[in-house]
Amino acid sequence: MSSFHIPVLFVGLVLALGILYLLRRDHLYIRQGVFWIAIALLSLVFGFAPYLIDVLGGLFGIAYPPTLLFLVAIIVLIVKALFADIALTKMRRDMRRINQRMALLESGHQDAAKSDDSKN
Repeated sequence: MSSFHIPVLFVGLVLALGILYLLRRDHLYIRQGVFWIAIALLSLVFGFAPYLIDVLGGLFGIAYPPTLLFLVAIIVLIVKALFADIALTKMRRDMRRINQRMALLESGHQDAAKSDDSKN
């Protein structure tokens, strides 16, 4: 094992343990936790077998294989940000609909209270 394998293994292990802790404490949803556990496992795989980066770089015809990691990381983070925006949009839409329903219910309740007052 080279000197840089140990930090990569350490980062992957700490990341995996941190994600499991957050999942157990219900600070992170399972759906996001699975994504981050996959990232931690990938880090562990590349820590144990760093030659895989060279193999994958050669398969894709990349001259300097470590740049493949950066390219993949950038693409994954962009896709993750897109999914986060989609989830945020859905949540805001649902919140707006709930607020509208509450306003309608309150309006109906106030109208009913006024009609009861006018009868008395």
